[in-house]
Amino acid sequence: MPTVVARHRVGNFDTWLKGHQDRVELFSKFASGFETFQDTNDPNSVVLVADVFDFDAMQAVLGNQEVMEKIAKEKHTVIEPIIASLPVNVAVSV
Repeated sequence: MPTVVARHRVGNFDTWLKGHQDRVELFSKFASGFETFQDTNDPNSVVLVADVFDFDAMQAVLGNQEVMEKIAKEKHTVIEPIIASLPVNVAVSV
């Protein structure tokens, strides 16, 4: 189960935070859970770290324009770009 890290800014952190239950419902379609972080130097910059069990479903949900426009941008003040990071396998040589 890969961990996916997503970072983006929001127009209003308090408004965005009130939408937590919407994110729980949305993420439940592709992740077993997620954690929420706020940058220490920018209160309107947030990071979500999700344990993704269905990467294709994640791409479908986050690629859905209606979801992104109505829920993320309008209701939760999400500002693009949303930057997603995936784990990298690093070989360690001794």
